Amino acid sequence: MRVLILGGTSEARALAARVAELPDVAAVLSLAGRTRAPQPQPVATRIGGFGGVDGLCAYLRSQRIERVVDATHPFAAQMSRHAAAACERLGIPLLIMAREPWQKQSGDNWTDVADLDAAACALGGTPRRVFLTIGRLGLVAFARAPQHIYLIRTIDPPENLAALHNHRLILARGPFAVEGEERLMREAAIDVLVTKNSGGAATYAKMFAARRLGLPVIVITPPEAPAEPIVHDVESALRFLSHEAPRGV
Repeated sequence: MRVLILGGTSEARALAARVAELPDVAAVLSLAGRTRAPQPQPVATRIGGFGGVDGLCAYLRSQRIERVVDATHPFAAQMSRHAAAACERLGIPLLIMAREPWQKQSGDNWTDVADLDAAACALGGTPRRVFLTIGRLGLVAFARAPQHIYLIRTIDPPENLAALHNHRLILARGPFAVEGEERLMREAAIDVLVTKNSGGAATYAKMFAARRLGLPVIVITPPEAPAEPIVHDVESALRFLSHEAPRGV
């Protein structure tokens, strides 16, 4: 069976590692290319976009793909829409392997917002020390709030930091320990954490640390997923690859 895994998450890598052990499955893991030095992958890898729905359809045909698993980041909404449209057009079974979003716990002080612009507005006018963990591509949204002091953490160096004059940049790749996150926020005297609700366990430590410290968190909610079969674990995705149709998951 020829399988395309749309990746970019630790869950996609975990699925690829399991699929690599299956002698009757030939898988390709597709990465968007937003991380400049991606980690080594356990299966064949392609990097870059497809050129919209038409380009993805052409790829699926040329590679004779029989199953697609969308294990992209929860905020990769465009890629998920394109995958749903292409698979529907070609009649290829599609499964979404999604992280379960974080749920507010007792002691959390969350403000849920719809997008990055709303997050920047939610910071308010009074200068605050902000821990910004939204990735490197959305930082320009916070140019509208230059009065704040930003502690920014990304995997790769951002290219659009000129508008955020008062900032400190940390380059690091998770997962992170709760104790380390708490120590970082204490030492930087952080007033508020801004993050995307990416779900999963890999980056949840910062949420736990913010709860311990009693810090408010501005949480950007993920876009709605396409109406396709959804699972949250590798075993369910593997069962999908053994079925004749995705509705049996």
